[in-house]
Amino acid sequence: MKIEETKAARAADSMEQAVREIIGLLGEDIGRQGLMRTPRRVAQTLRALTRGYHQDVDEILNDALFEVPYDEMVIVKDIEIFSLCEHHLLPFFGRCHVAYIPDKKVIGLSKIPRLVDVFAHRLQIQERLTNQIAATIMDKIRPVGVGVVIEARHLCMIMRGVEKQNSVAVTSAMLGAFRDEERTRAEFLRLVREQH
Repeated sequence: MKIEETKAARAADSMEQAVREIIGLLGEDIGRQGLMRTPRRVAQTLRALTRGYHQDVDEILNDALFEVPYDEMVIVKDIEIFSLCEHHLLPFFGRCHVAYIPDKKVIGLSKIPRLVDVFAHRLQIQERLTNQIAATIMDKIRPVGVGVVIEARHLCMIMRGVEKQNSVAVTSAMLGAFRDEERTRAEFLRLVREQH
């Protein structure tokens, strides 16, 4: 355990030093009062935003599979997501909607947002994030099908480049019955669009 703590402390120090150098390269005075603690805060923030690299999906799911005779669609919608775009290290954020059709087993509802967070808290692109969530649920729960839709705003598109403030990227992954059966897919998409 001490070796892991030492490695983590060294990584934190290295990250702080790198942030300090970047601030200097931007032309700022790192000794200025408002910036003196910035390297530490940025390093802590980056570690928090990428904690998914250090989380294990099996531990998150924690044997929360329950045998239940239920074979209708289960949807958890409007899961807030925050991630960092791997191309610019700028945030993207929005909502994730997850549905699955159980095959004799259901998962504790709180586990689905936790699973989403594992993959969102890594350097990402929205397309991969969508696929990782769907593939993991398919692999771990073994349902009849899985559908995942993510709607997100990307600061790399809003703040730089094309600077389109109202753009929303929508991605989907449909596996099993959600891919094969038009009615199942249409029901999921209709329920996602419905307001409370």
